[in-house]
Amino acid sequence: MNWRRELLLIGGAVGLFLVFYFLPGGPRFLRAVDQGVLLLNFYAREHVLFCLVPAFFIAGAIEVFVSDQAVLRYLGPAAPKPVAYGVASVAGAILAVCSCTILPIFAGIYTMGAGLGPAATFLYSGPAINVLAVILTARVLGLDLGLARAVGAVATSILVGLAMAAVFRREDRERLDRMASVATGPGRPLWQVVLFMATLVALLVFATWGEGIGLWQRVHEVKWVLTAAAALALAVELAVFYRVRPAPLAALAAAVAASAAAAGRPEIPFTLGAAGLSVVLYTAGGEARAWFESSYILARKILPLLFLGVFFAGFFLGAPGEGGGLIPARHVAALVGGNSLAANFFASVMAALMYFATLTEVPILQGLIGSGMGPGPALALLLAGPAVSLPSMLVIRSVLGTRKTAVYVALVVTVATLTGFGYGYLAAGG
Repeated sequence: MNWRRELLLIGGAVGLFLVFYFLPGGPRFLRAVDQGVLLLNFYAREHVLFCLVPAFFIAGAIEVFVSDQAVLRYLGPAAPKPVAYGVASVAGAILAVCSCTILPIFAGIYTMGAGLGPAATFLYSGPAINVLAVILTARVLGLDLGLARAVGAVATSILVGLAMAAVFRREDRERLDRMASVATGPGRPLWQVVLFMATLVALLVFATWGEGIGLWQRVHEVKWVLTAAAALALAVELAVFYRVRPAPLAALAAAVAASAAAAGRPEIPFTLGAAGLSVVLYTAGGEARAWFESSYILARKILPLLFLGVFFAGFFLGAPGEGGGLIPARHVAALVGGNSLAANFFASVMAALMYFATLTEVPILQGLIGSGMGPGPALALLLAGPAVSLPSMLVIRSVLGTRKTAVYVALVVTVATLTGFGYGYLAAGG
């Protein structure tokens, strides 16, 4: 008998027994568990399939198809700062996804040679600079707050990136020098790579397109037609550029179209398409298989941390609109009244720990303002909440390490606090 293995099993069993033996059973604790499960359920339904799955494929494609030299040219240390930070902020804003969906793509560009500063700007700008969220903020919460959010988010993304680059200049220089010494050649023609990545991004953007007003709403009404068109374009590019056999791609397209017509629910054809594409890529071999394997490795690394973080975000602070978890919502509302520096700081910290699905921060903030939240803490929440969350912290740590993650979060909280305080001071008439 292997006593070492047996002792480990016995120790694990005893530890599990002690956890359940001393587990508090009060109503507040049980409600917190319920809130964690509810938020996890919401996250799985709303974000994993349409947001994270395309994001993992995009991140895998960056690692396999985008050359090191291209990343270094536009986001590396030799790139002019206006170019590097401009590309990072615009690229992130185009995606307009939540703080968790941006993570696989951030990991992809960072590991391919992007400088820490531009990568941090991209990481912040994706969820924070969301055109529809800014419009919704202006319509629901007032033009002043909407405009302050837009200006503050753009400025914060660049400030955080520049600060990260300055704090870790030596470490990042050494990392990029090592990567530059082993950088691969130019690879495929740039236009092919750009077109392919644009198709993947279009698929993600249309699949996650939310309801809105005007042109935004008209696009939403045909979002699945546009998503299907992007998927067909992707199949053609795979056959033409990457030598994937047309027959399995055509069979997959037919199966997805049939399931869409029969099911009437987008989840089913989308799931079939993602699973079928994985099989097609794996069996195709070569670059196609490398793309699938890179995407799979990223998903295996990131998803468990995301689910764990989402659960604990709901456990401590509650699911959106559910009234709070272990920490009662009324206590949160009481601490963000007025416009003191402490109120702004508390709003930033709480927002950084919570998980906000895209656009949910607006109705949540509307309720808090109705409970007495000041304009400064409201802006602080809008700048810190969508960009950072407990789930994203866990994943960022796995990519950057504990120290860089702590500095990144501290910078976001600090800039959000000071910006909120300044806005609140101006809103109160100086």
